[in-house]
Amino acid sequence: MVLGDSISAAYGIQREQGWVYLLDQHLAANHAGWRVVNASISGETTGGALARLTGVLDATTPKIVIVELGGNDGLRGYPIKKMQTNLLRIIEAAQAQGAETLLAEMQIPPNYGRRYTKEFTETFSTVAAQTNTVLIPFLLEQVALQPEFMQDDGIHPTAIAQPLIVDAVLPHLLPLVQ
Repeated sequence: MVLGDSISAAYGIQREQGWVYLLDQHLAANHAGWRVVNASISGETTGGALARLTGVLDATTPKIVIVELGGNDGLRGYPIKKMQTNLLRIIEAAQAQGAETLLAEMQIPPNYGRRYTKEFTETFSTVAAQTNTVLIPFLLEQVALQPEFMQDDGIHPTAIAQPLIVDAVLPHLLPLVQ
């Protein structure tokens, strides 16, 4: 299951072009018995995801949960400690149901100030270490600074960037797929 925001909900492109759909297709073709449930919502914050998490986990009973959240918290200037607490609670809840967890690191533009931006990014490695969760380095590393891979808003990847996001996830996910 992918629990995410607009990056995972294929904002601005067809859902079938999004990285989560492409990941599902890859797993279906190469790892029999695995499928990906996309529980992502555009605009989602860590607080919003936490509020609906119990229902999502009960409905899907995932073996693996990829958490791709935090970007909207950062863009709204939410307190870092609150985001960190929400991420911890999300991951702990998934683990309590027996799911393996991965956390996708996100980054925000530097105009939020050096301290906030640094603390924001560091939160992901801190949470991953505290929960023994696999950390996926900045999910958009290969696309964020390439204009042809970003929509006009400068935040959301285009359809042609989606396979690169899958490539960023697979090395961290595949060791858990058995």
